[in-house]
Amino acid sequence: MARTAWITGAGSGIGAAMAQRFANAGYRVALTARGRDSLAAVAATLPDPEAALIVPGDVTDRDGMAQIARKVADWGGGLHVLCNNAGLNIPKRSWADLDWDSWDQVIDVNITGALNVIGACLPIMREQQDGVMIHTSSWAGRFHSPVSGVVYGASKHALSDMSLSLNDEEGKNGIRSTALCPAEVATPLLAKRPGFDAAKMAAMIQPEDMAKTALFVAEMQPGICLPEIVLSPVRT
Repeated sequence: MARTAWITGAGSGIGAAMAQRFANAGYRVALTARGRDSLAAVAATLPDPEAALIVPGDVTDRDGMAQIARKVADWGGGLHVLCNNAGLNIPKRSWADLDWDSWDQVIDVNITGALNVIGACLPIMREQQDGVMIHTSSWAGRFHSPVSGVVYGASKHALSDMSLSLNDEEGKNGIRSTALCPAEVATPLLAKRPGFDAAKMAAMIQPEDMAKTALFVAEMQPGICLPEIVLSPVRT
């Protein structure tokens, strides 16, 4: 039977590529981002656009995420894979440019938002005794990265640790968790990096590479856990 994947941050970049990769592999895909129009545009690129579920929402809305998770499970006959992909970075990234408003936004989306989505999926996956959670962390969630910024790096370290905690505590319930930790990925988010040279994007990890990796994780046999996968462009 077809399995169901819920993808957050699905309106562009890595999330859009994950939607395409999972749909092409025969998964039912549920797509969440804040904008319905961007989700509809992604759904239109899928093999069967009518088979995708578009469920707009903001990951910082805890009750909203719980409602969406249940809607996805009811629609898809279960919720088998979570691609916990929504994320945010901001231009003011160093201690010298500390900006509380934008730094709080990063924490709200990258930590609290990720927690909200995980918490929304846990009851469903526990009941199934089955589930794979795939979190878009970062190279900056594994190693300190000055260009990624203080608060972004801290948020992705937190996300990577959350992923490890799920394996420790929820493996007995058939739930496995993987943090994907890529270095530079050619996405609209990267273009916001101060001083970024867009001409370098072709040499970077592509969203499709991340999507291919996520599908590999999702299709690993149930007795195998992949706690972390680190990806980097070849340094030349």
